[in-house]
Amino acid sequence: MDNSFDSVLDMYLFEARQLLEQLDDILLRAESEQAFDKECVDEIFRIMHTIKGSSAMMQFNSIMTISHKIEDLFFYIRENGADKKYNEELVNLVFKFTDFIKGEISKIEKGEELEENLEHFEKEIFDFLQVISNNGSAAEEAVLTEDVTNKHIKEKYAIKVIFDDDIGMENLRAFMIVNQLKETGIDFSYKPQNVETISETSHEIVKEGFFVYLFDKESVEPAVGVIREALNVKNYTVLEYNENIQNEETKKDSSHTDAKNNEVKPVQNAKTEKTEKVESSAKHSKQNLITVNLSKLDKLVNIVGELVIAESMVAADNEIKKLNLDSFTKSTRQMRKLTDELQDIVMSLRMVPVSGIFQKMKRIVRDMGKELNKEVELILSGEETEIDKTIVDGISDPIMHLVRNAMDHGIEYEDDRINKGKNKKGTIRLSASNTGGEIHITVEDDGRGFELKRILEKAKSKDLLTKSEGDYTPKEIFQFLMLPGFSTNETVTEYSGRGVGMDVVKSNVEKVGGTVVLDSKEGIGTVVTFKIPLTLTIVSGMQIVVGDSEFIIPIKNIQQSFKTTEEEIIHNTDGGEMILIRDKCYPVVRLNEYFNIKTEITNIDDGILILVESGDGSLCLFVDKIVGEQQVVVKPLPPILAKYSLKESGISGCSILGDGSINLILDIGNLIESM
Repeated sequence: MDNSFDSVLDMYLFEARQLLEQLDDILLRAESEQAFDKECVDEIFRIMHTIKGSSAMMQFNSIMTISHKIEDLFFYIRENGADKKYNEELVNLVFKFTDFIKGEISKIEKGEELEENLEHFEKEIFDFLQVISNNGSAAEEAVLTEDVTNKHIKEKYAIKVIFDDDIGMENLRAFMIVNQLKETGIDFSYKPQNVETISETSHEIVKEGFFVYLFDKESVEPAVGVIREALNVKNYTVLEYNENIQNEETKKDSSHTDAKNNEVKPVQNAKTEKTEKVESSAKHSKQNLITVNLSKLDKLVNIVGELVIAESMVAADNEIKKLNLDSFTKSTRQMRKLTDELQDIVMSLRMVPVSGIFQKMKRIVRDMGKELNKEVELILSGEETEIDKTIVDGISDPIMHLVRNAMDHGIEYEDDRINKGKNKKGTIRLSASNTGGEIHITVEDDGRGFELKRILEKAKSKDLLTKSEGDYTPKEIFQFLMLPGFSTNETVTEYSGRGVGMDVVKSNVEKVGGTVVLDSKEGIGTVVTFKIPLTLTIVSGMQIVVGDSEFIIPIKNIQQSFKTTEEEIIHNTDGGEMILIRDKCYPVVRLNEYFNIKTEITNIDDGILILVESGDGSLCLFVDKIVGEQQVVVKPLPPILAKYSLKESGISGCSILGDGSINLILDIGNLIESM
């Protein structure tokens, strides 16, 4: 039972958060358009109704009560409308209470007690309802449940639903059907009522069935469609009322009694018909999407990773190779193909769009803009870009931190911007792009930018300088901002100083295998870019040898490999080597010199060059030889090596190959930047 409850709770929390995110988007759209259209009102009403019902089911009374009151408010607005002059106040009110619900959800996750004193919250909503209705009586009417409006409508059809035997919680199964029917927009009533709040109705549903009452023939088909696709429905029967023997008063009294007590004739017994439908269109029956616990996907990814290693071990086994079996070679090739396909499928299961993070930033910019009295436009691009779910969770807080910093300390106040000749409205651009092997997420603002002189002064006062001030490049100066506790702001505001917490941003991004790149021009703006791998687990790589060391270069970074001669090498005045490829010069980096590895292959003629690129940068790596392509499982470097900043030097991790050897994986992007 505990495991079952935990599963239901996880689903409740997941769905509630999704609905609240949708609600934030709707409210922001309504605020920008300065109007609540019918679609907005209906969607908000539906969301609050769903949250109310599921919260009642879980017995979270505080969330149920507040969502019910907001539902009442929008029921009134849906039926009677509201003056546009109340739009801003309405948006602020709903935001306030959705934030309250989010707080209550956080308490549930932490196992804390929920709020019990809700009278002042309820009063605030009711007072606003009185204001927009201009009198108390209209407000009183609004708190009636929506099925009151249907109490004088004559019901012509009923659908009797029987659930599977002994499934339990029949009232909640019925409530799910009610919610799905409401989404179709048809008019209906149902019996028993209050299934979401009164668990005892389960007994009545088991004994008598669950009844859905319809008012016109056109509603039967969509209602049957919903019930046919609902889970745990054993069978259903459509009943038509005989109006010739029922007058209006009798109908009104009997509309909420069992169908068997009325003069009705069966239209359709659906037990057999439903089975045939399901069998004939199995691909479209039930839902096509399921929610899977992330820990299960993590285990699956780990197992696939171990499978890849095991497959490499079998293929590389020297004892088997000695047998020289053609059938074994063919089998290993087929095995490699299948493991590659399995890996691609498993990786795709974990990919989610970054739009979820990006959309949250709209609310932050909106709220901070009002508090700080700054007019700022948030421009989003590349929201459809997909990235690993674990990585998304890891970069959510860093992105939020950068947006808050840009709002608080990056964007100037209106007078300052006008004096500098800028548009009075500030701009923050949040973008994501897939470069082929990694994701680039950029937060850019057109604010005041970083002051290099102040950063150097601060670094000097903290005794951080290791060379003269004039020898530092802008890139090196910006790196000081990544140090713990480093900030050029004299005061720390509610939203923190620009620089405070940047070390946390850097460490969080590096935990998911990414890097942070800072660029800024004083008075013009700042650009912060996260360069993040698509996944953290399995990559295709080329195994190379330098001296006695072996490395893996990700295939995504390799453009070509080729032999060359000393005559084709161009020597710079500073002693550097370059080579001309297709009318473009590329620097040559000897990995043995870069990593200080002893090797007998020192002549260009004896080794091999590999042209690699990452982002906008490219270079040629000189190595001893290429072993071949490998499917490798990425393993993080031991924490004890973190202090050596190996990532900045071009090492992203390591991998265990089939023969048991450990290969370091090169981070081409950082290697290029370190040159």
